[in-house]
Amino acid sequence: MPQSKAALFLLFVGLTLSVHAGVREVGAIGLTVGDLRRELVFYTNTLPFELVSISEVSNREQDALLGLSDVKLRVAMLKLGNERITLMEHLVNKGRPIPADSQSYDHWFQHIAIVVRDMDRAYEQLRQHKVKHVSTTPQTLPVWNKGAAGIKAFYFRDPEDHVLEIIFFPPGKGDPKWQQAGTNIFLGIDHTAIVVSDTDKSLAFYRDLLGLRVAGESENFGVEQEHLNQVFGARLRITALRAERGPGIEFLEYIAPPGGRALPENAKANDLIFWHTDLLANEINGLGLRLHDRGTRFVSAPPVRLRGGSSDSLDRVMLRDPDGHALELIRRADPALSSVVPSGNRLSNR
Repeated sequence: MPQSKAALFLLFVGLTLSVHAGVREVGAIGLTVGDLRRELVFYTNTLPFELVSISEVSNREQDALLGLSDVKLRVAMLKLGNERITLMEHLVNKGRPIPADSQSYDHWFQHIAIVVRDMDRAYEQLRQHKVKHVSTTPQTLPVWNKGAAGIKAFYFRDPEDHVLEIIFFPPGKGDPKWQQAGTNIFLGIDHTAIVVSDTDKSLAFYRDLLGLRVAGESENFGVEQEHLNQVFGARLRITALRAERGPGIEFLEYIAPPGGRALPENAKANDLIFWHTDLLANEINGLGLRLHDRGTRFVSAPPVRLRGGSSDSLDRVMLRDPDGHALELIRRADPALSSVVPSGNRLSNR
């Protein structure tokens, strides 16, 4: 084989292996909650999530995964459309509530964006349940913002102050599946949004290391954005990323105002500001090793098993992105697509 062709062949093989080894799917998005019963009432009544299962987990593997001791969890899996979330309550050793002065531009901020068919009807349903507003009212993004023109959005809080969003996509915007005919008002989860301090640094992590692709970019500002996030003078650089399947991950970089606070160094998995996003890959040993070698912070307690044969294969590990947002890497062959380990005792399934 001529040298030039051999070089191209090796480059092709290298790129193929790199893509194969990356994240293939964004799975469930997890929230740590303080009172699972209260949260379930909210998510299955105020919002129309369907309860899939409730499990209790208490074992060494979960201790190691979350970097805690004597973990005892009750975890609910819920679904809306094709997307899933997990609500994770620590039955003992409960952590701290979300700070009362938490702002939309603090770097620990994360939310899920729930797609609705009709913004007026969805908002009226939330008002009838007296949800806590973040936005003043639903906002329609202006015509000059070509990437987002006509999109409607509204931010609100659940009973424990986790921020949620409902979002409406006009024809031609968002995933085409959101335009399918039907009668449901609430359709599914389009993405989870995270505040980042530096988009380029986050791209180096999510795109270059994890293998997600950039699906869209915009810069949002103006009175609508101020009313949406309740941040005066807000100007955001927004970058949307996707894997082959599952919800997107959206970066929110606040160009203005300054002053967003970093995740506290002592934040732990039992604190209510702890969200995590499941990322599925066909193989995570090599991916975990590359992340480890790049200085990635791990939530999971050491020693994290990053080397070894099939008998020592890594199935899941929890780590943090450059701003501290938690991610759970899961080997795709693992039948459990959430933070609940298979040995958890399932209490309910429907």
